[in-house]
Amino acid sequence: MQIIITSGTGEGPTSVAAFDAALINAGVSNYNLLCLSSIIPAGSILKRARHISPETEYGHRLYVVIARHAETREGKAAWAGLGWTQEKESGRGLFVELHGSDKTEVENAIHDTLKAMSANRSIPCGTIETEIAGVSCRGKPVCAVVLAVYRSEGWT
Repeated sequence: MQIIITSGTGEGPTSVAAFDAALINAGVSNYNLLCLSSIIPAGSILKRARHISPETEYGHRLYVVIARHAETREGKAAWAGLGWTQEKESGRGLFVELHGSDKTEVENAIHDTLKAMSANRSIPCGTIETEIAGVSCRGKPVCAVVLAVYRSEGWT
């Protein structure tokens, strides 16, 4: 299974509008998002890329792990990040999704959390990868998102 790692930021007159703009920027705005927990199935290959939404998938379900953070205070920042680790042989692994107002704190929390989650499962923690997106609030609400896109599915 290929899992796409995509991210986006957005600004709007409300927090919801900013979230929508961030989803547009990440290429996943025309789906109904179904949030998954943090397990990467065996055999998975992760690829960093902007998700491309085929027009024929408008309204489909999209299975994702999502990190999201909004900010409404001018001069403050919104940071969202995904981190992951995979076993080399099997490809199975773990995601963690975190957010905050400071990039370094988000990145450190991702590393600490993945190490603990790996230890809890007795899974060897391989290289920890991260994707982090951020945006500063200049007066209008902003939002940052990072998503791991598993697959889309229609309603039939």
